[in-house]
Amino acid sequence: MKYLISFLVGGTLCLIAQILVDKTRLTPARILVGYVTAGVILTAIGLYRPIVEFASCGASTPLTGFGYLLADGVEKAVREKGLIGAFTGGLATTACGISAAIFFGYITGVIFKGKSK
Repeated sequence: MKYLISFLVGGTLCLIAQILVDKTRLTPARILVGYVTAGVILTAIGLYRPIVEFASCGASTPLTGFGYLLADGVEKAVREKGLIGAFTGGLATTACGISAAIFFGYITGVIFKGKSK
């Protein structure tokens, strides 16, 4: 049942993004930034953590989950280290995902040849 809930929540987030792409003039980059920002804001007001607890990876994997991790890391680091945690906490909690994106992006760039439009 947990897999189904994760799939439905993650799929709903992706469906909303696809509708935004198809029905609005928003670029994918703006939707990406909007999703990350929404994750940060929803975490700051205490609404995203219950969604992550309910849907686990269905809510933490999409871009809103990245915003959630940034905000959650900052919150924890500020509690532990004070104001300096506001600058270090987000990167500390998302370092693994950022590193993976850089690594796999590099590997993809080496394997495939890009085409100009």
